[in-house]
Amino acid sequence: MGRITASKEKLVPDSRFNSVLVSKFITCLMYDGKKSVAQRILYSAMDIIAEKMKDVDPLEVFTRGVENVKPEVEVRSKRVGGAAYQVPMQVNRNRQQSLAIRWILAAAHEKKGRSMEQKLADEFMAAFNKEGAAVTKRDNVHRMADANKAFAHFAW
Repeated sequence: MGRITASKEKLVPDSRFNSVLVSKFITCLMYDGKKSVAQRILYSAMDIIAEKMKDVDPLEVFTRGVENVKPEVEVRSKRVGGAAYQVPMQVNRNRQQSLAIRWILAAAHEKKGRSMEQKLADEFMAAFNKEGAAVTKRDNVHRMADANKAFAHFAW
């Protein structure tokens, strides 16, 4: 269906947390091939989280934050006899992770006036507490799918 990438096989866990999810996030955060900059931003965000939430491991905040943003269902357009229906569908695990990362980054990018480290740390802590822009986005997607349940029989 989509283009095939070798990123899943080639992805090595990051050096500091030894987590594949962290290195995936760094890759998505990276801009213009500047991986060291992306690493510095994420690790600084993790340090900020460690400072603000002393009782929880920053890696735990990060992973639970991503988990809390993952969507279970989404709507996809399906054309049936000239009409386009928004059909609710299950989201597979890889896409759940990709969407969660994308939404967290988008939410952090939208905030203005502070450093990216600060914005990312805030977004992770918000997602950890099931609040914030990325979680709102997920809730809206779920609401859309719920509203279009009537078209579920068009799922292919």
